[in-house]
Order: sequence, then C-alpha cells, then structure tokens
Amino acid sequence: MKDPRNDKLADLLVNYSCKVKKGDLVYLAIKGTDSIELGKSLIKKVTKAGGVPFWYYNDDAMFRQFLLYNNEEQIKKFAAFHLNLTKRTDCYISIAGSNNAFDLNDVPPEKMAMFKKLYGQPVILNQIIKKARWVAMRYPNDSMAQLAMQPREVFEEFYYDVCCINYAKMSKAMDPLKKLMEKTDKVRIKAKGTDLTFSIKGMTAIKCDGHRNIPDGEVFTAPVKNSINGVIAYNTPSLYEGTVFEDIRFEFKNGKIIKATCSNETERLNKILDTDAGARFVGEFALGVNPLIKHPMKDTLFDEKIDGSFHLTPGRCYDSAPNGNNSAIHWDLVLIQRNDYGGGEIWFDNKLIRKNGQFVIPALKGKFTKKALA
Repeated sequence: MKDPRNDKLADLLVNYSCKVKKGDLVYLAIKGTDSIELGKSLIKKVTKAGGVPFWYYNDDAMFRQFLLYNNEEQIKKFAAFHLNLTKRTDCYISIAGSNNAFDLNDVPPEKMAMFKKLYGQPVILNQIIKKARWVAMRYPNDSMAQLAMQPREVFEEFYYDVCCINYAKMSKAMDPLKKLMEKTDKVRIKAKGTDLTFSIKGMTAIKCDGHRNIPDGEVFTAPVKNSINGVIAYNTPSLYEGTVFEDIRFEFKNGKIIKATCSNETERLNKILDTDAGARFVGEFALGVNPLIKHPMKDTLFDEKIDGSFHLTPGRCYDSAPNGNNSAIHWDLVLIQRNDYGGGEIWFDNKLIRKNGQFVIPALKGKFTKKALA
C-alpha cells in the first residue's frame, strides 16, 4: 500500500543523505518485499534528481540458500560480479526489510566469516564505503515491529518520526562534542559491571548527522588500538547474523579482547571474534545522542543511536577515523547509561562529561533533547 511518508523519506535519502545529482549512477539495494514501496519512491526521486537508478532485490531467505551451499570459488565469482557493478556506482542506498530477522540463524559462523572476507570486505567495506556516497536504513515491516515488541502502526509512527528528525539542527549540536572528543586523550567509562580505560588521543571524531545512516545520531571516533584495558558488560541485546546475543561481556588487555562471554551463545560469540586477527580489537567508540530512541529493539541502526548510550565496536575501523585496525567484521555493541538502565559515567581526561546518560558540562548540557532538536 502506498504510504505518502515514503516520499518524504526517499527525498531525505536522495537529496540530503546522498545529494544525488544529474548523471549519478545510484545503486539501490532493496531487501525484503515490504521494502519495495520505499524502493518505488527512491526510483522516482533519483530519476527526478537526474540520476540513473539501478535496483537489486534480495532477501535473507534467498541469501541463506547461497550461504549454506556455496564454496570459496563461488563466493569469489559472486563478489567479482558485484564489484564490477559497484565500481561504476556514484551513490549506494541500502534498504533492509527482511520478513524474518532469523533467516540466517542456521548458517555456520565459518560460512559467514568466509563470505565477509571474500565479499563483504572487497565489495562493501573497500569499495562502497570508501568510494561511494552511501546511506543505509531499515524498513518498518512486521518483523521489525515484532522485535521492538510494538503494534506495527505504533512502531511506524515512531519510525518515521525518528528517521525524519531535524538533522541540520542535530549536526550543529554535535559540533562541541566533536571538538571535545578530538582534544581528549584519556577516556574512562564506568557502569554496572564495567570499568574501562583507553585513549583517543590524536583521533578524528566524525558527526553522524543523517548522511550515512537513517536514523542517525552519534559521534564516533576510534580508540588507540592497543590502549583499552578493563572490563565491559553490555546491557543491550544484539541481533547479529541471525542470532540474538545477550549480556555480552569482554575483558581487555592492551587493546585485545582476551575473554568474551555472553549468557546464551558464548561459543558462537568467540567464533565471530576469531574471524581474523583484527576481530578482537576495537575499531570504533561512539556516543549515541538521538533523543527519540530510548530503548533497544535488536536493530543496530537504531540501538547504536539510543539516547544516553555508547558503543564500543570489535572489528574494522572506518577510514574517516582510522586506528589501524582491519577486520572483516564491524560489530556495534551498545551499553545504555541512563538511570533506567543502571546509570554510568564517562570521563574525559579526568573530567566527568556525562552522568547517567546526560551531558553535565555547559557546552553539551541540554543540546540533545527532543525540544532542542525540534
């Protein structure tokens, strides 16, 4: 069914996030039947902007068949085919709306690891992310509403409000946080079960203000690769490769995860972290600041932006904030520090900057509220 809100969202993706211009080749990766309606709006908006759309439809139920039965040579040919397309791409818009979030649950971790190395790394990480103007988002279907444990109509209202927040105001509010992070050396994080220290000295901080993800709302950097020490106990479940991981806990020594546990899938967790040499080091540290996202819904694009949260990411760093860590994985894991999730503190250079999810320094206090960003 046609939803006029999709035209507004497509306009945001095409004209704000990717800034499509005349002659641009725009690759539309559309996943799941529910996403087709937004796909139609995107094709229309890209064409009206003077771009040339190419659309590729996929679904995890079909993708699963390939993952279960392929071999190394088949993946290489699959990757070469897609790499040839993406090398010609100016803009890449990914819309994910699979009907079943658990379609990949029975794919062996070693199969996923091989696919990430042979396809994900050369095509997505090295080509699209490095060389194209790109944005990724989800589509609000029944599966997504179920993960959020809400009626679909209620979830859709939340979804469109969050995705279409005033990103221009958000971007301006992020400026002092970016500046603060770029002049900080020592970081200490405390929360229930968490006491962690590391350095971000000399690292670039990046504002995420609607140009790469929708919804958006984080400022990220990277820790000095070998500087992390201590323990972190994440309090947000993570749906990754068709499996929900609960109560993930890492112990770090000189930047490396030396012990990893969770309450339900510890063996699978460690297989993911053994994907390659970089998977047990961290490639990203970010603060979530979207005031409209309050609770986890097992969707990383939303959960990593939760108000009063941060994420510390095993795996590959971004080229825009490099710390030298390379990996086929990039797994954003979230810890919420608001009072309703146990509280917590973040210290920069021995100064408390955020307590119980709220910034306490004058330059940032009250900047990321619903009212401030209206």
